[in-house]
Amino acid sequence: MTVKPIKIIEKSDMADIALGGAFLGTGGGGDPYIGKLMAERAIEEHGPVRVLDIDEMDDDALIIPVAMMGAPTVMLEKLPKGTEAANALGALEAYLGQKADAIFCIEAGGLNSTIPVAVAAAAKLPIIDGDGMGRAFPELQMVSMTMEGMKATPMVMADDKGNSIVINAVDNLATEKFARVATIEMGGAALIALYPMTGRDAKKGILRGSMSLIKSIGRIIESEQKANRNPVDALASELNGLRLFEGRVQDVDRRTEGGFARGSCQLRGLGADEGDSITLEFQNEFLLARRADGQPLAMTPDLICLLDLETGQPITTEQIRYGFRVIVFGLPSDPKWRSKNGLELVGPKYFGYELDYQPIETLNGRA
Repeated sequence: MTVKPIKIIEKSDMADIALGGAFLGTGGGGDPYIGKLMAERAIEEHGPVRVLDIDEMDDDALIIPVAMMGAPTVMLEKLPKGTEAANALGALEAYLGQKADAIFCIEAGGLNSTIPVAVAAAAKLPIIDGDGMGRAFPELQMVSMTMEGMKATPMVMADDKGNSIVINAVDNLATEKFARVATIEMGGAALIALYPMTGRDAKKGILRGSMSLIKSIGRIIESEQKANRNPVDALASELNGLRLFEGRVQDVDRRTEGGFARGSCQLRGLGADEGDSITLEFQNEFLLARRADGQPLAMTPDLICLLDLETGQPITTEQIRYGFRVIVFGLPSDPKWRSKNGLELVGPKYFGYELDYQPIETLNGRA
């Protein structure tokens, strides 16, 4: 896909960014609609946000990602006040004794592709055209920066009551464990600032072009919807993706557990897939799609996206309901995640699935 780099984010861009973020969120990352409203308001009040290529940053610049942490289902009932992410950023700047030079999205998905825009607008800072995942993953250590040896801490967490805490931990997995407990005590969701990095480290650690890709995907979805076409075919063509399954939701087992939205979704086939069934399993994000006989269709770290059959609208794990008619869509992950180190962080065995990773292309006869 040829992606045109974006240089500025206006209020009018947020609809496409929210759509593209919902798609790349692979069912997780939080509902981008909340972040979209926050970003639109911030841009109205403070002006548009500049988007910079990481190579435009000085090596000694300070770049700080901001994000939401917790179970996406919580955010449907516990809306943020709107100041938590800025409070987390300010508290981390105070701890470091240095002001940030740019904001950064820790993941390319859902709420975490829109809230950083709101913070960047309010702080009058640029946002970097990149992220740490190329999609959404459920845990803090699951970022490209971890593979480069970069530390998640010092990290600040802030809640809607004005509380904030600083975490320093021995490694990124320990950071995840401590922060997850704090998230539960903060009501199941918190806003965070973490992985403070220099421009030099960011240039080797981040996945590039994410904001531009998010907006381009959103534009495809929006334009196809306006033409009364399901965007799946256009997305498959542009992104080298696959239509994996078409079906109706028969059952959803969803629970908030340990600071995550966990569960599974059963689909019964429609159209060419009539008579078949599959199960989607998720921990915030969709991690595994497999047939009734247990054979996988797609697995983490490759992307599994759920789209409405009629409109092509991305569906998050907290939105799935009985009776929804859906298309399961798959995408190859960034090559970094298919490396030995990447699979140790986000491969199927990390999540407890006794499966050796197989690329989505191999599983579906494209290899």
